Amino acid sequence: MKTLMAFIKSFLVIVLLSKVTACNFAPGSYPYAEEYEINVNESDLIEAIQNFKKDNPQYIVPEQTQLNDGRNNEAGQNYWYHIYFYNQDENKIIKCWTRPIDKGKTTFAFIGINQGLELGNWKMINKDFSRSENKEVKKKFEERILNKIKEKL
Repeated sequence: MKTLMAFIKSFLVIVLLSKVTACNFAPGSYPYAEEYEINVNESDLIEAIQNFKKDNPQYIVPEQTQLNDGRNNEAGQNYWYHIYFYNQDENKIIKCWTRPIDKGKTTFAFIGINQGLELGNWKMINKDFSRSENKEVKKKFEERILNKIKEKL
């Protein structure tokens, strides 16, 4: 009976530890990104994003950050077209990416937010925020940026 109880306790500890640490083993480069499927090819989506920024220059990231939209040409890094938005009111940089699914569909992903213009203060969406904060941050992104870009398509 003691060995059965010890087994059950050990099993429960293992299950609990795996639930707590499982998110630390998420696969891929952006495992926590909030992904949105947009029914348009990637080049048209990128053009709509550029037009959004032209019409809303407050979302252009200041040059001092040296963050530029585009693909990173390093080996293995050109799958994603990275996009950065700046929220002047909250002094936050928003990082996103696009990647084609097929000729008529593109994934637009919301990755995270950097507090301020000094880089290194990133909080990843779906990971570093509490559940309520995460919900609020995604809602703001969708209302202020994503839906406005969709209107341009």
